[in-house]
Amino acid sequence: MYQNVLYKTAAVLFGGIGGESAGLIRSQVEYGGKVYRFKLLCSIDSDPVACKNHDLITGEKTAVVMDLFRRWQYVAWHGHEPPEDWGEVTPWEIWVAFRYQVPFFLFTSPPCKGLSGLLPNEKAESDKYQALNFLTVSGLELALQACEEYGGSVPAIIQLENVPRINTRGKPLLKQIKKLLKKYGYAVSIRADHNLGEIGGLGQNRVRFLILARHEAQIPNFVYYPEKKPLRTIGDIIGPLPTPGDTVAGGPLHRLPKLQWKTWMRLALIPAGGDWRDLNKVDYENLRVIHEPRRGAYEVADWNESSRAVTSTAGPGRSNGVTAVSDPRLQIGSDGKTNLLRVQPADSPAVCVTGATGPSQGAACVSDPKLQERTSRHPAAYRIVSADEVAPCVTGTRLGSGAIAVADPRVNTKLHPDSYGVQGWNESAKTVRSANRIMQAAGSISDPRIADRPGRYTDKFRVQAADEPAATVTGVTDVQSGGQLVADPRLNQQYHNGTYRVSEWEAASPTITTGSVSAGSGKIIGDPRITGAPRADTMGVQDWEQPAKTVTGSLDVHAGPAAVADPRPVPADNEAGVWMIIAQDGTWHRPLTTYELAMLQSFSTHLPDGRPFQLEGCSDAKAREYIGNAVPCKAAEQMGNVILMAAAQAEAGEFFTLSWDPVWVSPEEKQQPALIH
Repeated sequence: MYQNVLYKTAAVLFGGIGGESAGLIRSQVEYGGKVYRFKLLCSIDSDPVACKNHDLITGEKTAVVMDLFRRWQYVAWHGHEPPEDWGEVTPWEIWVAFRYQVPFFLFTSPPCKGLSGLLPNEKAESDKYQALNFLTVSGLELALQACEEYGGSVPAIIQLENVPRINTRGKPLLKQIKKLLKKYGYAVSIRADHNLGEIGGLGQNRVRFLILARHEAQIPNFVYYPEKKPLRTIGDIIGPLPTPGDTVAGGPLHRLPKLQWKTWMRLALIPAGGDWRDLNKVDYENLRVIHEPRRGAYEVADWNESSRAVTSTAGPGRSNGVTAVSDPRLQIGSDGKTNLLRVQPADSPAVCVTGATGPSQGAACVSDPKLQERTSRHPAAYRIVSADEVAPCVTGTRLGSGAIAVADPRVNTKLHPDSYGVQGWNESAKTVRSANRIMQAAGSISDPRIADRPGRYTDKFRVQAADEPAATVTGVTDVQSGGQLVADPRLNQQYHNGTYRVSEWEAASPTITTGSVSAGSGKIIGDPRITGAPRADTMGVQDWEQPAKTVTGSLDVHAGPAAVADPRPVPADNEAGVWMIIAQDGTWHRPLTTYELAMLQSFSTHLPDGRPFQLEGCSDAKAREYIGNAVPCKAAEQMGNVILMAAAQAEAGEFFTLSWDPVWVSPEEKQQPALIH
């Protein structure tokens, strides 16, 4: 495409799956009639699976599997001596990986587990994690030694990326790194407030620690800070993606994780933008989950409107198809079929008796006045007798024909006053009883020792709003450890386990309906207004494990056993699956798929080979860790652009230019001695 492209070489240490590499490959600037781009020499990492996926994502064979541990680090991390065929990496091996040349740009992103705030302090200070943390120094030291010893020079620009907590947990390491860089002649910028989201125009806030070192002899001019871009919302990023669960269009990483039912419930109750702490504010006594059938069940389509889609389960009463129509061609007016479902009064002449005198074809019904309400006619039907009055006559009939129910006042509704009681931390405990469970006594306590303070795992169970930037994608992207859930407004109806809605108690029908929507499914309540002696199977509920009773021509819940005790629909608390629960804000609070997390990290939607973005040779949990640890590609691209611009200006001999952008690494100010008179 370009005839005058100048390539600047780059090498990456601890490159992982290639977020930085993919960004550098995209970087490009034009200056002085030339186009500047990066050529990737290598990406070194000890994980062969990460290296395999690095080459899959970048489309280049540049990954090198190499363990940069020194022997003492290996023993401290693994807890045993290395195998016989293991050896410490030498500067020569690094030089070979660099393809026998000094890279113009060296990027290093050493492991941050021991420096992250997600790791408890005690573990972070252990020998194991201190050995891991030392890779920040030893990896850089080894690369500089290789370049100087075999190439006679050092990289023009070096960048180190890590978590902001390195400023406190890794303070001794930073002193060593700064001393090392100064020794080799670098001007150094060390800051922990870089928002890669603003640098790359991402859909997430991603604050990171960055060191940028400029070799003053090779780059005497300024390196300017990348232009800050407005953050996009999480909805901007995942909105155009395929529907979650569509593994054909989105690849295998786009499947929804199977969470426990109780976790889905928690997510539905957390407001968008909130986290696990908001569960303490839930008015759970006035909320419940009801089944909401899909649109189309028993729906009558308008003759003058387009029909809805014809589905494979389209039938009367099915849950997702319109199979009825209001047909205007049957002209039922004042002159035709006037007796349909007509009830005749008893004090008027009957209409003509036809040959099809059924209730729906002729006036074959009458309002019979002979059934009078009188005191001697079953006076006790469904009657509940008060405990302080005389009972009516005991008859040989059953409930429905005699008053055989009593309002018993002896139930003490104040039994176990401490049920589910939570005791105060500063008060004496209540008596410890032999049945001291939370349902029977005050067996709970409000423990104040876990401080609710800013910065303490604030993203647990957090549900993110679709119209806000996402929280940082971390290497522990689990619904209980990071803001990896989203209030998704794109409701769809493809999940077989059903749709549920969190609704106000008084705003919903009192019946909780579950399962597939069929005639009468879950819509049945015991109606006390029925009088008389119904048939034996009226409102009968059939056992799931028994043969069904005879299907009759008038089989509905009022005339036969047309109901079943279905054990399938209501999941147990620990049952895992995919359910759509519509929260009170009208959205589906669901976990982000691994594919969506990769898009928030600005990876390309498709691999160079044309497949949707995916990682090979690892579990979904490990894929999330790889993605969370990666440098966002677009942020790497923009930082690569300013480095290329600095290289172009240095090559052109322009050591000073005016710019609106702030200076990232400026030349060191040299104090000139002055004589004061």
